[in-house]
Amino acid sequence: MTLLRRVSSSLPPVVQFANRPFHSLKLTGESPDSSTSPPLTHGIHVFHSPDEVGIVAKLSECIASRGGNILGADVFVPENKNVFYSRRSLYCEFIFDPVLWPREQMDEDFSKLSKMFKAMRSVVRVPDRDPKYKIAVLASKQDHCLADLLHGWQDRRLPVDITCVISNHDRGPNTHVIRFLERHGIPYHYLRTTKENKREEEILQLVQNTDFLVLARYMQLLSGNFLRSYGKDVINIHHGLLPSFKGGNPSKQAFDAGVKLIGATSHFVTEELDEGPIIEQMVERVSHRDNMRSFKQKSEDLEKQCLAKAIKSYCELRVLPYEVNKTVVF
Repeated sequence: MTLLRRVSSSLPPVVQFANRPFHSLKLTGESPDSSTSPPLTHGIHVFHSPDEVGIVAKLSECIASRGGNILGADVFVPENKNVFYSRRSLYCEFIFDPVLWPREQMDEDFSKLSKMFKAMRSVVRVPDRDPKYKIAVLASKQDHCLADLLHGWQDRRLPVDITCVISNHDRGPNTHVIRFLERHGIPYHYLRTTKENKREEEILQLVQNTDFLVLARYMQLLSGNFLRSYGKDVINIHHGLLPSFKGGNPSKQAFDAGVKLIGATSHFVTEELDEGPIIEQMVERVSHRDNMRSFKQKSEDLEKQCLAKAIKSYCELRVLPYEVNKTVVF
């Protein structure tokens, strides 16, 4: 039986992939806003291990023993699979002080649990304290996804630092994107590609110090050799729920076909074109009242929203691999 468990005095089964609000459990009678209360720092812990009785209890005990306070926890145990997935969001009553729960001690505590339960993955992140994820953005001619990511970074809606933008399209010096990049000191690398030379070696050199890559409508295929050499995740945005309209100008193809539902899919990049594990999908209805302009605008808006949400979920450790070509997204 597939179970989702909530950390509490009892663990009633609820529906799979529940997305419940986090309920605060106060450790003392003082208000978090009280001037005498210590600063509160939000942390996230991802734990992926073989399923075993006592995992939730031990994780909860670890946090509580250091004065931490669990805001909420989601647990997923696949049906007929001896695997335990959990994403634990912690809003802990601790300060990064050696007397309380310094980061080094936190890592050590969770490392012990990882060894105890033979975890395949145990990751701790404190967003307010840890460095932001460093990403490089690859784009071609279309600007909508690239511009949205840049503004999301500027407005701090996306918890990333953009190290550079790489493109096979030469943007002029007075374009919106180039002016934005120059103002903020983000390098722009124009690498003209051909069928014979995708400039992958040069791209690899430019992205060595990144945590993952984002393809913001980058219209070039990345080879298996590139993906293996890079060795980290690459997130892409696809213009539909399924690759029904391939090649150039997919919006016009869909419009001419009279579709009634359009979508966008963000997924991990693999060697197989548009076959990587799905992170996020969004849809919107269209009708005979849409002209080509409104149709395309709706499609581009979906792509921007879908890609941004996928990046945010990834940075918040909400995305875990599941089976061969699936993901668990908490």
